[in-house]
Amino acid sequence: MADVLRPLAVAMGDPAGIGPEIIAKAWRARELHALAPFFAVGDPRAVERVWDGPIARIESPADAAAAFGEALPVLTVTCTGDIRPGTPDIDSARCALDSLELATGLARSGAAGALVTGPVSKAQLYQIGFTHPGQTEFVAERCGIARENAVMMLAGPTLRVVPVTTHIPLAGVFDALSVDLVLAKARATARGLARNFGIHAPRLAFAGLNPHAGEGGAIGREEIDILAPAIARLREEGIDATGPFAADTMFHTRARVTYDAAICLYHDQALVPLKTLHFDEGVNLTLGLPIVRTSPDHGTAFGIAGQDQAEPGAMIAAIRMAAQCAEHRLDYEATTAGAA
Repeated sequence: MADVLRPLAVAMGDPAGIGPEIIAKAWRARELHALAPFFAVGDPRAVERVWDGPIARIESPADAAAAFGEALPVLTVTCTGDIRPGTPDIDSARCALDSLELATGLARSGAAGALVTGPVSKAQLYQIGFTHPGQTEFVAERCGIARENAVMMLAGPTLRVVPVTTHIPLAGVFDALSVDLVLAKARATARGLARNFGIHAPRLAFAGLNPHAGEGGAIGREEIDILAPAIARLREEGIDATGPFAADTMFHTRARVTYDAAICLYHDQALVPLKTLHFDEGVNLTLGLPIVRTSPDHGTAFGIAGQDQAEPGAMIAAIRMAAQCAEHRLDYEATTAGAA
């Protein structure tokens, strides 16, 4: 992968959180996990506060590959004020946003092979005027993609899930769902599985919204009025779509091997099984973008920041998946260009 891809840009996230620590630990485990070259984007002091390993301050992404074997490459974004692990403030939020902005731009321009985003505190970002629901929507906007066309997939070794609705109150899910929304998310998922995972005939399984998938309308009609028409349309388009299935029987071992991604209707329906199965390996992947973007599926963990307790498994998985997806995308684009 290192011979094909440009080094990956890893935005550090909030410097007061565990982002700097897990990025450093991922670099330390680079050979064990055969990680492609990457570089951190943020303030090197944030890493120095929590790690005593080697750091290489680089001037551009082009310098990262040469430095990667001997030190963690860091492209500097200078934070104003002090950096105190476990103590977020306005300065650390600004630094997180500046790091995200720069890393996104590098991936968008092609200077970086993919984008990996460290955990941020939305509560802190909102205090400095951040208006997006999360990093996903921010990255989509910077890539010129409408937020409704950016699809959040959570992926682990044995399960991929896509929530049709994300960060809205549960009471709002019923009104938010529509045939068009389900179709848009499902189509983006099918395209994303082909582009990012090399799955050219993806199988999508749909979870029902109501208990027992509505029992034929006895306890809810969303399966009849929304999901069934959407699934029928997808089948007409040649997409292998099945369901809706009772959500309580979709995620056991035998069920998971029958589909490539589960389309779920709300946030926790998707994330509870993913985090139960793959808490330390879960990756947040954004589909529908012109770049590959991944993120570890956990938060800033301010309570353990700076205590050498943070597990880097999810960051390692996010970096590894970013490289794999970027490589699949290069192959996909070469194949489709040749077919044209």
